[in-house]
Amino acid sequence: PGLTVQGIQPPLRLADFKLIAFDMDSTLINIECVDEIADAAGRKAEVAAITEAAMQGLITDYKESLRQRVALLRGVGVEHMEQVFRERLRFNPGAKELIDAAKAAGLATLLVSGGFTFFSDRVRAGLGIDLSR
Repeated sequence: PGLTVQGIQPPLRLADFKLIAFDMDSTLINIECVDEIADAAGRKAEVAAITEAAMQGLITDYKESLRQRVALLRGVGVEHMEQVFRERLRFNPGAKELIDAAKAAGLATLLVSGGFTFFSDRVRAGLGIDLSR
């Protein structure tokens, strides 16, 4: 309802497409990386509030919201990010199966994240995703 699709004739199959793109945080994985890094810096509540405001459309400039959040992460070391990856980050149920099904149907897979390559590179490798941006 309310959605107009032009130039696509149903029924559709995955094989009818060439590329499928996925967001990372809270989509393919169970966490918002920036919030979890902020937790290591003792600033999780502040960063989470900015993230929520951006997701609700209260902050409309994504780059600005990211700058605000990252500024609160000063002093967080790589060891903290390793800990977040090791102890908190999990693939969401079905993520691997969905990627595998898309690839089996001949689609290239793309991981899109406005976050940190520290995490996106590992998620890309862990799920077998072709490309990232």
